[in-house]
Amino acid sequence: MPAKIMILGYGPIGRAVARQLSDAGREALVAQRREPANLPSGARFRACDALDRASLTAALRGRDVLICTIGLAYDAAIWERDWPRLMTNMLAACEANGARLVFVDDLYMHGPQRGPLHENTPLDAPGRKGRVRAAITRQWQAMSAVKTAALRVTDFYGPGVVLSVLGQEAIGRLAAGRAAQLGIAADEPHAFAYAPDVATAAILLADAADDAYGRAWIMPCAPARTPRAVIGMAAAALGVKPRLQALPGWLQKVMGRFVPFLGEWTETSYQHDRPFLVDGSSFERYFGFRPMPLEQGISATAASFRKS
Repeated sequence: MPAKIMILGYGPIGRAVARQLSDAGREALVAQRREPANLPSGARFRACDALDRASLTAALRGRDVLICTIGLAYDAAIWERDWPRLMTNMLAACEANGARLVFVDDLYMHGPQRGPLHENTPLDAPGRKGRVRAAITRQWQAMSAVKTAALRVTDFYGPGVVLSVLGQEAIGRLAAGRAAQLGIAADEPHAFAYAPDVATAAILLADAADDAYGRAWIMPCAPARTPRAVIGMAAAALGVKPRLQALPGWLQKVMGRFVPFLGEWTETSYQHDRPFLVDGSSFERYFGFRPMPLEQGISATAASFRKS
């Protein structure tokens, strides 16, 4: 039987999960503090505060799986304050309701690497945000009473994904006739995940047998390409010149002293100043999954920005 799923958070991945469930004729239950204005047809909303354990536990009642797609503000102090509490509350709510947890995660818990990231890459991140992600990983790993599966996702992109390295400031600017701006190295290969693929993978995990739980999975991606090549694909899809402005790493560090976001961004510079590769072959083999080819995903993304 397909799982009864509650989606916690309604950012790009939460929206994509809700849309795919609705398109499949399944009930999509979205939970967060405020009801979004753009729920898919047939989707339901349930108000809850994930930082309030009782509120989250009550909201999860009657659900088999909690898919967490929450993203917090890009601020190490907020992550240190709220992520451990969020994880504690999610695990407690799942235990109280006999539910499983699918945690849509990132890759910040891994430090600088020379090869592709995989499920057994050490949790050795040197920065504050990476240490937070490593700590909450250990939280769910230690909670044997709740079956948890983490889906670790690289930078994602897609229609409706605005706040990403391939979002409004990159492909969105191209669509508006301006030069794309990049905060990552333009000529180093970088893995990008297609947001609808991430949603599909999260649903596959939600419906999977118990042996898919108790571990982390790396989200499969199309073969890595340089951001410069990706911008070229987007420009070709839009019928414009591939104009690109890349902010050098050294300048980001200087500006980071005065611009808070850049200060936070440069903390994890090792994820975007060199090749950043992932190995999602375990997920591909287990689920028979194949990621969207980059050319098709970028074309669909460029078309969405042209319409907006």
